[in-house]
Amino acid sequence: MANPVEQFQIEPIVPIAVGPIDLSFTNSSLAMAFAVGLSAALFYAGTRRLSLVPGRMQSLAELFYEFVANMVRDNVGKEGMRYFPFIFALFLFVFFGNLLGMVPGNFTFTSHIVVTGALALVIFIAVTVIGFMRHGVGYLRMFFPHGAPIATAPILIPIEIISYLSRPFSLSVRLFANMTVGHIMLKVLAGFVVALGVVGGVVPFVAVIGVTVLEFFIAALQAYVFVILTCIYLNDAIHMH
Repeated sequence: MANPVEQFQIEPIVPIAVGPIDLSFTNSSLAMAFAVGLSAALFYAGTRRLSLVPGRMQSLAELFYEFVANMVRDNVGKEGMRYFPFIFALFLFVFFGNLLGMVPGNFTFTSHIVVTGALALVIFIAVTVIGFMRHGVGYLRMFFPHGAPIATAPILIPIEIISYLSRPFSLSVRLFANMTVGHIMLKVLAGFVVALGVVGGVVPFVAVIGVTVLEFFIAALQAYVFVILTCIYLNDAIHMH
């Protein structure tokens, strides 16, 4: 049975070394380029010939646009629309990264904590900067809920600080863990199909089909969860709680 962890191995395609620093173009880099290219191709095809009665590609592009725009409006408000380009690009990157990872032979870059962690760290820093730019030092009120008795400050403030600092960890680990576990399950079940043969492999084969369908749903769901949490964090920075 093949090692289910081998699928996460990063392999250099174009080796590039600058002194001790490895800047190689890898299978992970290629998968990211595919995700960006697919996003660009979708909206190029969807907006190339705009019409009052949209065609298939324009309808698909508008569907993505309205879905994310409504998410931003509902969770951040109209003020959040100025950050819509970033949130929209983030959603497409994670969404297509998750889905392309379901294609046999392709690399799932969202299954690596270094990728999801980098995205989460950028979001955390951006949201924190926005909060201080809008509210100044008053943004520190985030760490003491409005209306709470002052006597509870020694307890509430450390809890709020820990909760705030844990955001990039929870955001990155949630996406990384879900994509990793799902792909390992698929690999293990597929290994049983091969090992047990035509007759004995029927049950695991049916399980593979079921898990594959579930994984497509989870791939879309995790992109949604990643972005909606970003919107919630952005709402806290703009409006505070």
